[in-house]
Amino acid sequence: MVTSVTSLGRSGLYDWLLQRVSAVVLLAWFVCIGGTILGAPELTFVYWKSVFSGTAMRIFTLLALVSLFAHAWVGMWSVVTDYLTERMMGPRAVVLRLTVQVVCVIVLFSYVVWGVQILWGN
Repeated sequence: MVTSVTSLGRSGLYDWLLQRVSAVVLLAWFVCIGGTILGAPELTFVYWKSVFSGTAMRIFTLLALVSLFAHAWVGMWSVVTDYLTERMMGPRAVVLRLTVQVVCVIVLFSYVVWGVQILWGN
């Protein structure tokens, strides 16, 4: 079994399962938001503030943000490790692969922190 330090899961099966579970969570969140939009009398700031003022919606949105992080990381890790190989790119592939992975983690982590700040900020 091949595992990597930069893989989110312990194995390929765990990453596959994490990808599927996170996709289901994201689908449920988007359906919920879609229903909220379709059922809205009118889309105003006050309406959106009332939708996201409830603890349940904030927790569900936080779960969706964490799922988005996990889903994107597993997907990007798979793409980067499949296409940025030494056989395809030469010796610079290791540095490029690490750089892309670090940038992805920084961007994804920033989005989660920003989302938490938006959800529970003043």
